[in-house]
Amino acid sequence: MRYGLLGTSLAVALAAGLGAAEAAPVEMRVSHQLPPKHHIAQVIEKWGERIEQYSNGEIDVQIFGANQAFNAKQNYPAVAKGEIEAAFSVNFQWGKTIPEMNVTLKPYSVTDIDILRKWPGSEPARYLEGLLEKKGVKNVVWMFTTNMSAVTSKDRPLIRPEDFQGVKIRGLNPLVDAGLRALGAAPSAMSGSKVYQALQTGVIDAGLTDISAAYSRKYYEVQKYVTATPMFSVFFHGYVNPAWWNGLTDAQRAAIEKASAEAADLALEATLEAAAKAPDQLREKGMIVHIHTPEEIAAMKAVMDPAFSKAFAEATGESGQKLLDMINAM
Repeated sequence: MRYGLLGTSLAVALAAGLGAAEAAPVEMRVSHQLPPKHHIAQVIEKWGERIEQYSNGEIDVQIFGANQAFNAKQNYPAVAKGEIEAAFSVNFQWGKTIPEMNVTLKPYSVTDIDILRKWPGSEPARYLEGLLEKKGVKNVVWMFTTNMSAVTSKDRPLIRPEDFQGVKIRGLNPLVDAGLRALGAAPSAMSGSKVYQALQTGVIDAGLTDISAAYSRKYYEVQKYVTATPMFSVFFHGYVNPAWWNGLTDAQRAAIEKASAEAADLALEATLEAAAKAPDQLREKGMIVHIHTPEEIAAMKAVMDPAFSKAFAEATGESGQKLLDMINAM
């Protein structure tokens, strides 16, 4: 598996003197936004290694993390257009393009670890995969990333709904941000890679990310307080160009499917491990950590959930309710 700039594979092939009679490996360039130390970035590396292993080297996986090839907003169109073979996105990045993808962001509602463990291959996952195919990409892997959010701040902790009044906070998309606005906050949607600088320069007052990312992205350098709260669940999911996928052999597709099933399990275990370590890691870096109590969670949900649910219903209609029913039945 290789890392580096797009286009280097051709130079490598020429340098190796590959003849027409020798079949070169199928190129699988993969773009994602995560920094190398993020636990999911490390799972993606293992996923790529296993695809190469299980395909007996017939697939050459090249990982371009940390926005090296395309940024978070560019990944989907790049894969759909065939500019790159594969990419990963956070499910909330689909915003209103596929509003149903926000279903796990329903505040304090879809965080049960048993549901998340069963997600790959489940009825709601297959339903969403069908919607993704209609948008021109084929989903191949779900990597559970978090069911524990971190709300960070500099001057005072953000614990109760009233604490958020007037706070400029990192937003995610219009649907999720509806819940933040109900708290009285002023969300500004941005990708995770931009949050640190926005906090550092005062563009926003508060961060919102998963608890382990608050550590891997070094929020402790620019924030003092962190509230750990099971606000919602997030998946980092991988998808490929359908034409590229259809051009693979059955054995090559099977290699990707096998590696993806294993990666889903690896991601869940890595996420649970990272989330368990993060509060103490943040404390060691000087942050004051508060773990939301059941009473505080109930107060937050009472304000956020109605606003999100209204926006979600307006965006998805019967489709969204059908999806929620599937999840409730898991």
